[in-house]
Amino acid sequence: MATIKFIGAAQEVTGSCHFLESSATGKVLLDCGMHQGGDAVDRLQHESFQFDPQQIDAVILSHAHIDHSGLLPKLVHDGFKGPIYCTEATAELLDIMLNDSTNLYQRDLEKENLRRARKGKKPLKPQVVPGDVAKVLKLCKPQPYNKQFAFTDDATVIFHDAGHILGSAIVEIILQEKQQRKTLVFSGDLGKKNTVLMNDPVTLTQADVVLMEGTYGNRDHRSLDNTIDQLRDILQETWEEGGNVFIPAFAVGRTQELLFYLGRLHHEGVLDNWHVYLDSPMAIQVTRIYDRWLHTLDCEGIKPLCSGDQTLLGKFLPKLHLTITPEESMAINNIKSGAIIIAGSGMCTGGRIRHHFKQRIWNKLNRIIFVGFQAYGTLGRILVDGVKHIRLFGEEYVVKARIETLGGFSAHAGQTELVEWISQFKGNPHIMLVHGEPESLDVLSQKLWDEKGIQADIPQRGQSVAF
Repeated sequence: MATIKFIGAAQEVTGSCHFLESSATGKVLLDCGMHQGGDAVDRLQHESFQFDPQQIDAVILSHAHIDHSGLLPKLVHDGFKGPIYCTEATAELLDIMLNDSTNLYQRDLEKENLRRARKGKKPLKPQVVPGDVAKVLKLCKPQPYNKQFAFTDDATVIFHDAGHILGSAIVEIILQEKQQRKTLVFSGDLGKKNTVLMNDPVTLTQADVVLMEGTYGNRDHRSLDNTIDQLRDILQETWEEGGNVFIPAFAVGRTQELLFYLGRLHHEGVLDNWHVYLDSPMAIQVTRIYDRWLHTLDCEGIKPLCSGDQTLLGKFLPKLHLTITPEESMAINNIKSGAIIIAGSGMCTGGRIRHHFKQRIWNKLNRIIFVGFQAYGTLGRILVDGVKHIRLFGEEYVVKARIETLGGFSAHAGQTELVEWISQFKGNPHIMLVHGEPESLDVLSQKLWDEKGIQADIPQRGQSVAF
């Protein structure tokens, strides 16, 4: 009998981690993600595994976002030595993502231990060290899409394109247990159809068990055309008022999509007077990887980048400035108006965007544009919910900058696309909804039953299901 235990992203959006155990697979983790929100030191100090990392035989990783991969260094630090299976592009992105996350943690830990020393308290022990990332990368076993590979004598895996970010995968596991064939499909994060830079998510039809994400299970996204029109209007209004625009954006996926659409606006003559600052060393590194993989992506959707020598970082957006050093980032503070600043993190839990808020969030001429999901408890969610005062770096700031939300840029499938994707499965597989807040999953579950007669369970964190 195979079992799946839901350790993270069960009735929550972050911390994706599911524990598969059977005689065919051994003990396997599907993702090993970090919970988002709060201080980096607090997050890691409070993250604890509900299993012995030394007993885990393998990790199968859906994609590189930190809420799916961020605890891999801690897993290795605590004794895991097995293989980590992922797609080829995911392995490239992990090098950047995990090093950035670990370096941020190390910096914050040094500051925290200095504060503790001043108060006569014992220092906190590091949960990860820089060498742990190198160990993770050595354990990675990159695999191409659509090619079945064996990871035990009785179990195989196929990675299918999930269309979410570069390298994102739908994981299909086929195992033989007591002469019985069983198939588990884990959606990872599903992308939208017809998204630039991404291929459409692959649809599957056969499974005994399906774990499907439901981040946007309670709603559909605004149409992309309306979203671009809204962006045009925001830029025009802000220009006329003499302000600046700040866009918190994830380094992987969202930043690249934004650069593409800003490039399109430039070619339409809408962006002539604006200067775009990509103020994220990690996003710059990631975009260089995207540029190398453009030929594998949706070339019809990115036709301007599929011919000649134009790339996301080269010539497509002429007034793009790459700010790498802290000094270059701080110099943006001297710009009075006409700057579009893209900086991490996407949920404002860290990164340079918080420094820009410190300088500008109290100015009513400025706009802050949110272009992605903001998880509960993050600074981004608090701002979207309309808070009037925030604390940054130990000081309080009034929020006068106008907060805007663009709903069409999400890298996740909306409700209609989720229903369509799961409806392709035949034979009534056991469906479990994960990676969504309770309200979203409840609405999606009811929608599936009312419209398709499909029953879908919503597991709790720590729950185990046999199949």
